[in-house]
Amino acid sequence: MALMQNPSHPGEVLKELYLDPLDMSAITLAKRLYVPRTRIERLLKEETALTVDTALRLARFFGTTPEYWMNLQRAWDIAQAKATVDVSDITPLEAA
Repeated sequence: MALMQNPSHPGEVLKELYLDPLDMSAITLAKRLYVPRTRIERLLKEETALTVDTALRLARFFGTTPEYWMNLQRAWDIAQAKATVDVSDITPLEAA
């Protein structure tokens, strides 16, 4: 299974697919999830990574799964690392 070439940050997905269609603000969502509003605001601005705690809360609220949210974060993290981490000097292990 290939990763998406340009995966979206979980905050972008949250905004575009969930909050905007519901016309829901970050403050309202934060209140409904019982988290500080800054946690949601920073996530939406892509300034912070999605935490497992937030994934659990989003999954419960939106009827998804924590894995859905964490997979978005994982795909984003891998794409960012591939763009910045140079592994070209590493020689792959050869099978005996």
